[in-house]
Amino acid sequence: MIENLPPFVSIIFLITTLVTLALFYWVINSSSTETIRKKASIILFGSIIWLFIQAVLTFNNFYNSNVNLFPPKIALFGVLPLIITIVLLFAKARGRKFIDSLPLAKITYLHMLRIPVEIVLFCLFLNKAVPEVMTFAGRNFDIIAGLTAPLIAYYGFKKRALNRKIILFWNFICLGLLVNIVVIAILSIPSPMQKFGFDQPNIAVLNFPFSWLPTFIVPIVFFGHLVSIRQLLKK
Repeated sequence: MIENLPPFVSIIFLITTLVTLALFYWVINSSSTETIRKKASIILFGSIIWLFIQAVLTFNNFYNSNVNLFPPKIALFGVLPLIITIVLLFAKARGRKFIDSLPLAKITYLHMLRIPVEIVLFCLFLNKAVPEVMTFAGRNFDIIAGLTAPLIAYYGFKKRALNRKIILFWNFICLGLLVNIVVIAILSIPSPMQKFGFDQPNIAVLNFPFSWLPTFIVPIVFFGHLVSIRQLLKK
C-alpha cells in the first residue's frame, strides 16, 4: 500500500476497475454470436480470478521486492500472460471468430474508462507515487482518447455521420497514445531500465489496487483497439 495516500484515490480506482470488468462483460455478452454470449459468464469469472491473483501477489509485495530484476516482475507475471492470450486470440480461427463478433460501438464506449484513470494518475502524482511525465500535465495525452470516445461511438455508429476511415484513424491515434503512456510508465518503474522519474518513480503500479492498471485495464483497452482496427480493416 502507498503511505499517506488519500483513500478516495484508491476508491476511485477500485470503482474504475469494477466498471472496466462490467463493461468488458457487457461487450462480450453483446456478441453477435450466441455461443460466445453463453461464454460471457465464464470469461467474467476468469477475469475475477485473474484480478484476485494479482491482488494476492501485490498484497504480498511480490512486485515490490527485488526491483532490480530485468524485466520487472510485474511485466513477467502480470502483463505477459495477457499479451500471450491476445496474440493467441488473433492467431487462431476460433479466437478471430470471437473478435469479429464483438460490437464496435460498445467497444468504443469502453475507452471512456481512460478519463478516470488519468484523474487517478494525476492524484498519484500529487501524492508522489508516479512522476509528472505520466500525467496529462506531462507527456501523457491519453485522456484525449477517453474524452473523444463517446463522440466517435455516437456519431460513428449510431448517427453514421463518420465514415470507416475516420473511425479507423481515431483508433490508430488513440492506440498510439496508449503505447506512449505504457512506454513512459515502464521506463518510470524503479528497475535497471528506468529512464524517467528518478526523483519520483512509478511505484503506484507495484502496489494495490493500482497494479490492476497494467495487469487488467490497459490490456483490455489495448485489446479493444486491436479488435476495432481488425474489424474496420475487414469492412
